[in-house]
Amino acid sequence: MKIKINNDDIRAYLDIEKINLDKYVSPLINLANQYAQGTRPKVVGQMSELIQQFNGKTISEWKQWYLANNPDAIENATKKIWTKIQELKGTINNINESDVEKWVEDLVIVKTFTGLKFQEVILKKAAEIKNTTYRLSNPDEESRGIDGFIGDIPVSIKPTTYKLESALKEQIEVKIIFYQKLKDGIEVDYGEII
Repeated sequence: MKIKINNDDIRAYLDIEKINLDKYVSPLINLANQYAQGTRPKVVGQMSELIQQFNGKTISEWKQWYLANNPDAIENATKKIWTKIQELKGTINNINESDVEKWVEDLVIVKTFTGLKFQEVILKKAAEIKNTTYRLSNPDEESRGIDGFIGDIPVSIKPTTYKLESALKEQIEVKIIFYQKLKDGIEVDYGEII
């Protein structure tokens, strides 16, 4: 039997008062913190290690212990995040409908197209490296796990996470080209074919 305990219940069980923030405030602060990196270990400490060092039982004991051992951490994190909030405010005030339209078009048109067509890019680059031809597979070949051909070599193109899946349902009988999406492109492992 599985039971889900939601965050509000967890707070209640631990006698922790719920903070009340206006709608969107928490996600915006979280976004600012991602950019500011205000709660990284170098600013607030390695929390998983600190909580192991703590011998108390209550939230008030934890707060007292933490602040005694990290007296400037909350203030330093707050300043980093607040600075980023100010930057975001300025940016938000300068966003116009045209910017939103450009962003939506880039997501829906450009990123969708490139995300779905990168298999062809991977094949094309491999063919260039091997000084040969390439082609995408036809529906019959696709049904057999073949995404394309480098010269006459059938290949399957899979994300690197595919290697980590423990119970793979399909058996691929061809060479596999692994790729990983990066912030600024894709990293491709052509090891099986080159």
